[in-house]
Amino acid sequence: MQQTPVTGNPWIDHKWEAVGVMVGQQGDSHEGGARVIHSTGQTRQVLYGGFEVRLHMDECESYYHNLVSPRPRCYVVVRADDDGVPVPSMVSISFDQANAFLEADEDVFPVDLTPELYRWMELFVLDNYIPVKRVKRKRENWKGKGGGM
Repeated sequence: MQQTPVTGNPWIDHKWEAVGVMVGQQGDSHEGGARVIHSTGQTRQVLYGGFEVRLHMDECESYYHNLVSPRPRCYVVVRADDDGVPVPSMVSISFDQANAFLEADEDVFPVDLTPELYRWMELFVLDNYIPVKRVKRKRENWKGKGGGM
């Protein structure tokens, strides 16, 4: 998560955004998984560790559409702590799951998918996804059934 100053806005002096996701163990973390990894002036980056991304069979179609999109994404769902600082609560690579959180008025930050996550998701989709051919339903003749007005 990155905190940057905002100028010209009388109501806020800074904003937070997710700027990336790192794959693998990130070593010891402080303050419940948060660790400042970069700070310059009023801009700082905080790394939150301990998140696990799991793939589920019933989300294969969502993963597939994420893979073939112009910009494959990872989604960071955040919730504000007691001080109003947005803290990541989960990470997902399912567009459908991220959309469900957005519809529930949660804050979701899209970030570019790392090459490691892309390859992992791609293998999962290749092994488990079988596209279902969409079939157009045939209209029924309501007039000929005798139940009309």
